[in-house]
Amino acid sequence: MENEGLPQSSVLKELESRLSRDFTYGSGRIIGSMCTCPHPLARKVYTCFLDRNLGDSGLSPALVKLEKETIHILGALLSNPKASGHIVTGGTEANTLALWAAKKLSKKNQSEVIVPASAHYSFDKAADLLSLQIVKVGLNSRFQVDVEAVEKAVNSNTIAIVGVAGTTGLGVVDPISELSEIAVKKDLYLHVDAAFGGFVLPFLKELGFSVPDFDFSLPGVCSIAIDPHKMGLAPIPAGGILFQNERLRKTVAWNVSYLAGGESEQATIVGTRSGASVIAVWALLKHLGTEGYKRIVRSCMRLTWKLAVEIQKINGLDIITEPTMNIVGIKSEVFDIRRIAKELRLRKWAVSLFPNHIRIVVMPHVQKQHVEEFLEDLKDIVTELGG
Repeated sequence: MENEGLPQSSVLKELESRLSRDFTYGSGRIIGSMCTCPHPLARKVYTCFLDRNLGDSGLSPALVKLEKETIHILGALLSNPKASGHIVTGGTEANTLALWAAKKLSKKNQSEVIVPASAHYSFDKAADLLSLQIVKVGLNSRFQVDVEAVEKAVNSNTIAIVGVAGTTGLGVVDPISELSEIAVKKDLYLHVDAAFGGFVLPFLKELGFSVPDFDFSLPGVCSIAIDPHKMGLAPIPAGGILFQNERLRKTVAWNVSYLAGGESEQATIVGTRSGASVIAVWALLKHLGTEGYKRIVRSCMRLTWKLAVEIQKINGLDIITEPTMNIVGIKSEVFDIRRIAKELRLRKWAVSLFPNHIRIVVMPHVQKQHVEEFLEDLKDIVTELGG
């Protein structure tokens, strides 16, 4: 720490210099991330209300009401306006809260949770925190969870099943309706990780595309993770956990008596919680509305399809599967995919590397010119590698 402290101008100059080395969404070169530039309105609102703390809810009753309205809107988007929940830090916290609720409801000594092999790593973290046993089951030829394998994996220790609506690697939607049937039949908790898909699938459906049921329209679904800081264009951090009803939410609620605002209830993992995140999400839902999000999703999907088509024209490259959402998986039977990813990085492209493919996520900050520039570099790399 400095003794006298530096002038603000010096601090800002140093920050600008040091952070200029980082990738930025505005450059269009980040094409492997599920986050994006926050909407201008969200930035403005967020900075206006930076001091709001939902952890001490008694100080901000109007903010508490805004959060309830936000959850109501998200619940309606996911077929249940009576859903209960909170805006949290992200998918990891949301998924952890869901498994925590499942464990408290079951009260079994040995607790197993069945998840797809494609599930986000946060389930492993949550299981470690909660002393749960994760049972991973394989995928079918469409990279969805194998429902038959799920049914076979259920035993007397099983407390929950997880399905994914927009897998991290490929954006695939698991057959949630079939998982719901198993959950109802076996009286198990079903959590849907729609951290990415939650702000894509409902609007694809609105645009007339065939979208499988994945939300609270299915009787077995107990909770859903949805991240406004992904395709919702909210500032980081802004995740969401929605429970089917208030009773489920209350399984992870704690009463806190000493706060300045008076006794309050917390049903999140973190105590101090950004009110600015909630306000920004509320503002975006009000400002963009269904039509605004439809335009965003439509634009991203058009570029996604263009990218998928053009990749298949490049000698030695292919896509793993037809895009369900704005995610493309690039594979090769000819070239080392890790080498291609390394070469792309050297050309200042931030992509995601999985064991057998490169993941491209066409977020709202990715424009047509960026896709075209990426394709040109990809073609050049393949040519240099002997394609």
